[in-house]
Amino acid sequence: MSCSRSPKRRRPTPRSRSPCSRNPREDHHRPRRRHSQSTSPHPQDRPRKSDRGNPRRRSPSSPPPHQKHPGSPSPRTHKRSRRRPTLSPSPPPKPKRSNHALPSQNDAYKETSTALDKPPNTSAAPLPSKQKPNYAPSGLLAAETNTVANTSIVLKYHEPPDSRLPPPSQPYLLYIFKSSDLLSKLTLNERSCWLFGREKMVADVPVEHPSASKQHAVLQFRYVVKKDEFGEKRGGVGLYMLDLDSANGSFLNGERVEGRRYVEVRHGDVLKWGESSREYVVLVPPKEMVAK
Repeated sequence: MSCSRSPKRRRPTPRSRSPCSRNPREDHHRPRRRHSQSTSPHPQDRPRKSDRGNPRRRSPSSPPPHQKHPGSPSPRTHKRSRRRPTLSPSPPPKPKRSNHALPSQNDAYKETSTALDKPPNTSAAPLPSKQKPNYAPSGLLAAETNTVANTSIVLKYHEPPDSRLPPPSQPYLLYIFKSSDLLSKLTLNERSCWLFGREKMVADVPVEHPSASKQHAVLQFRYVVKKDEFGEKRGGVGLYMLDLDSANGSFLNGERVEGRRYVEVRHGDVLKWGESSREYVVLVPPKEMVAK
C-alpha cells in the first residue's frame, strides 16, 4: 500500500501593515513611552562590547573610583582660577568724621573781621612800576618836529616833560677856562636847556675843537623828587648833564660819562668835551651870598 505524501502547504507571508491599517483600539491600550521617564541609558553611556571584560575602562556615567566612597579624599587638587586685575580705580577712602564739637559762627565771623582789619604786609618786595606809554613822536615825525627851521639839521635831543627853569633866587654860573685863562662866563638860569657842539647853527655854546661832535652834550634843568635824611620826599630843580652819543665822549671830573644817561652836576664840578683842553666849571653860590 503506497502512502502518498500530501503536499506541504505554504504559510502565507505576513503582509506588512501600513500605519493606516492599525487598529485604533490597539494603539489606545498600548502604553506610550516618554523620553523623560525612560530608564534605558544613553547610547553613549552604554558600555562597549570590548570594554565589558576590561575593569580599567569605565563608562562615562559611572563615578570615578575615588568618588565611590564619600569619605575618600581626592588625589588631585582643583586649580583655583586667578582673578584678573580690574582696571577701574579703587574708590577714595571716606573722610573720617571728627567727634569734636563744631565751631560757632560768631568765632568764624570774628576771625574774618580781624583778618580784614589787619594792615597789608609791607615787608615784601614792592612790585615793579608799570611802564607808561610814550606818546612822543618817533621816526620821520620826530625828525620833522626836531628839524630846525629853514635848515636840514635834525636835533638829536628834545627836552623831557620834567624840564623846568631854575629859580632866580639860586643862580647857576658856568666858567670856561683854557689852562689858567678865563675865556667867558655864562649864567645858566636864562634857559632850561644848553646844547654844546661844533654845529654853530644849533649849538648854544659852540665847541671849536675837532674832537667834539656837531651835537656833543646837553646841560638840562629838571624837576626831581628826592628823599631827605629823614625819609621825607622833597622836590626841586637840579642841573643834569647828558652825552648825545658823541664819538670821543664827555667827562665829569675826569671820568667818562655813559651816553644817553642823565648825570647830576653839582657845585664845583668840572666838565670837558672830547679831547679839548677847555674846562667848564659849574658854580652854584649859596642863597646867603645871592641875598647880599
